[in-house]
Amino acid sequence: MLKKYFNIKEFYLTILLISGISKGLSFEIDHIEPPFWWSGFENKNLQLMIHGDNISKLQPKIPYKGIKIKKIHIADSPNYLFIDLFIEKDKPKQFTINFYDKKKKVLSYDYELLKRKEYHNKQNLNSADVIYLITPDRYANGDRSNDNIDHLFEKVNRMNKDGRHGGDIKGIIDHLDYINDMGFTQIWLNPVLENNQTNYSYHGYSTTDYYNIDARYGSNKLYKKLSLEAKKRDIGLIKDLVLNHIGSGHWWMNDLPTIDWLNYQDNYVQTNHIHETVYDPHLPQSQKNLFTDGWFVQTMPDLNQKNPFVATYLEQVTIWWIEYAELSSLRIDTYPYIDKDFLSKWSKRVIEEFPDFNFFGEAWLNDPTMVSYWQKGSKPYDDFQSYIPSMKDFPLQKFLIQGLTTKHSWNSGIGDIYRILASDFQYGDPYNLVIFPDNHDMQRVYSLLNEKMDLFKMAISFIATTRGIPQIYYGTEIAMTSTEDHGELRKDFPGGWDNDKINAFIGSGLNPIQLEAKNYIKTLLNWRKSNNAITQGKLIHYPVTHGIYVYFRIYKNEKVMVIMNNQENKKILEFDLYHEILLKKRKGIDIINGNNYNLSESIELKPKSILILELE
Repeated sequence: MLKKYFNIKEFYLTILLISGISKGLSFEIDHIEPPFWWSGFENKNLQLMIHGDNISKLQPKIPYKGIKIKKIHIADSPNYLFIDLFIEKDKPKQFTINFYDKKKKVLSYDYELLKRKEYHNKQNLNSADVIYLITPDRYANGDRSNDNIDHLFEKVNRMNKDGRHGGDIKGIIDHLDYINDMGFTQIWLNPVLENNQTNYSYHGYSTTDYYNIDARYGSNKLYKKLSLEAKKRDIGLIKDLVLNHIGSGHWWMNDLPTIDWLNYQDNYVQTNHIHETVYDPHLPQSQKNLFTDGWFVQTMPDLNQKNPFVATYLEQVTIWWIEYAELSSLRIDTYPYIDKDFLSKWSKRVIEEFPDFNFFGEAWLNDPTMVSYWQKGSKPYDDFQSYIPSMKDFPLQKFLIQGLTTKHSWNSGIGDIYRILASDFQYGDPYNLVIFPDNHDMQRVYSLLNEKMDLFKMAISFIATTRGIPQIYYGTEIAMTSTEDHGELRKDFPGGWDNDKINAFIGSGLNPIQLEAKNYIKTLLNWRKSNNAITQGKLIHYPVTHGIYVYFRIYKNEKVMVIMNNQENKKILEFDLYHEILLKKRKGIDIINGNNYNLSESIELKPKSILILELE
């Protein structure tokens, strides 16, 4: 019988196993991955990983003429086979893989090629979107029956800030209307693949099964339902995928396929976490390798993407999830830690199969020179070729917070925001970067800004109106506070559990500051949806003078003017300096309160304020 694996009906396949004995050996299949595939891909090759007792002793054969076995690879472990298939006939088909012990058929497996949908996902991530980032375990518990799963180690304990709290996919589906009403158009979930670790598993970054959603969140079928239900509301679904490492509880760890499946497979070595070593021209190769080949932490074994079987596996699992769940984007964790030759081939393969697909990587660096290295279209110092369209803009996040919280002078204060944007020439496409005031790994933005609502509004408004694709972390819409502790900054969203006294989804029990933040963000994001200058327009900005930063977004004849005053006192703004942009525009309408401003006259700016004007 099959050992722990997926729901068979859910994956449209059937299995027939016939016990066999040869010289005292028994044969069994535990896993076949990918569990099924599609016809119609540009690349007609498919590599199956077969795992089961003594499977390498058997000879696989496929009687169907449309599928050709190109090559069979025997791994270092006797319990693996890798079968290279070539899909000659580009049409859906169920076919049988027979396994022979000499001339005797001892196992059979029915495999299915599904019909691929024509890929034209209108929810594909773009600059018109605003991403809502959710830590699923901490958002809403929609199904209490899956809080604890027998075969998964960690059980629910909401009293433990670092434990499982019970949030799940059903809880997110239940609140899609809330997400839509707030103005969000994309949902990015922290990883939801199985993380069967003994503790601290809720964050999702220790994958223990690449083809199964963690049962405490739901199932593959429910994950796909989330994607389809979101589409009905014109909301896309972004998958967070970890290619650099796995969790120490991954089923591979009991029986690794090859002697080099992992980096430092027999001798744990931790990465030095020094990003600069990837780019440093003066380093010996051993130091470059330490960053990429070392393990992130001891519970996260580092995958060796230089191994061609590992590389193919990760390429296929990426394509599988995009196709299966009809994803709008991917977010790739710890991007620079991954072997960069693999990243070049991997990102190219994704683009070949999904030409309009927009996906982004995480490089937690505050230097645009190093972040831009990874984005498609940038000009790297070496011959590295990247095909990933987007990256997360960590430099902008850092200098946004720094600019708003330091005193204005010639080389500090709000001018830091101007200066970091002046470095955009290094990016292949700065308008396609994912921008954010905070995320799941850093202190909440309201706390970073010393819990000052005026600075909070400036930060959120800037993220919503400058170039790039905004991302807002769940709870930011109610000005959630936190320390730097991960369990604290990933607090439960109030109202996501039946016994919560406060319900942020409907506004019940929120204090005046929380209500003000929620209403402000809802107004801002819903206005943004219909403004072409913001979602498609060019950014033009002026150097900061007297603590005032002014920028415009322009699309055809539509113009938006944004004015940030970071001074402690009122300021008078004259419009003469901006005549080349304003041209015949004579009126500005405040998008928050509807007030009109005469652009032929000077205006008074409130201290620590931002003004967003639609120009007429």
